[in-house]
Amino acid sequence: MNGRDHGGDLDAAVAQFGGVRADWIDLSTGINPIPYPLPNFSVESWAALPDRAAQEALLQAARAFWNVPTDAGLLAAPGASALIAQIPRLAPTAQVQIPGPTYNEHAAAFSAAGWSQTDGNADAQVIVHPNNPDGRLWTASALKAPLCVIDESFCDVAPERSLISSAAQPGTLLLKSFGKFWGLAGLRLGFAIGPADLITKLAEMLGPWPVSGPALAVGTIALQDTHWAQETRVRLARDAAQLDDLMTAKGARIAGGTTLFRLYEVAEAAAMRDRLAQAHIWSRTFPYSRTWIRLGLPPDTGWKRIEAA
Repeated sequence: MNGRDHGGDLDAAVAQFGGVRADWIDLSTGINPIPYPLPNFSVESWAALPDRAAQEALLQAARAFWNVPTDAGLLAAPGASALIAQIPRLAPTAQVQIPGPTYNEHAAAFSAAGWSQTDGNADAQVIVHPNNPDGRLWTASALKAPLCVIDESFCDVAPERSLISSAAQPGTLLLKSFGKFWGLAGLRLGFAIGPADLITKLAEMLGPWPVSGPALAVGTIALQDTHWAQETRVRLARDAAQLDDLMTAKGARIAGGTTLFRLYEVAEAAAMRDRLAQAHIWSRTFPYSRTWIRLGLPPDTGWKRIEAA
């Protein structure tokens, strides 16, 4: 199975191309560059163990925001990655189908748990919806394995395409990432939605107090702020279109993506990555493609630098 390679490795870029982190615009991830504004934290959020009331408030806000089926369980975790690492332990080791190319942590997690990967019928199946990096969207008809994982880490930009209605089906788990759409990846907050038996097992694997007090507080407030979410979707769509215009004017071809990241086909992706890096702009290339380069959206102050580079 594939190894791990990720965006966000800005330290490596700094070491190779110089400068300091503050000099750089990091477009190698698909994280919203204008994050949700942090509220004021109480001292208790930092000093006390997270209490049950705070955990329940977060889960209620999540249920309302994502229209979680009433008969589906819901678990908050310290990031979607923590859930991805545990999911292969929910079933006996066998074969998993992970249509790719896609986010490689799923394959790495199943491989570490002793699973083998297949392109045919399997005992487990993972679909990334929308897919990273090409933005491919799936339908519920694709779910065919006894254990199905739907990774919706980037689906909050297109909630109408969510497969949340499938989350209560036996053997189905749907994952949500808070850090990407709300731009707070460092908060480490993610969710698993699915039938009660699987959610209970995952909760036991994570142990008590998996989510920090500050993360509970921020997540509860942000998930209730539907006005911010609606405005953010409009802004992301506008900025994604602007980035497409800029890149296609320079000869790139749109190969896919979402409104949090754009995938382009160019003659030599590594050469474009290095050219951007000379201007201290970091992008994402892929070991399996010579021509694909992925760019996240820049902050408002970054557009002129990107165009110049």
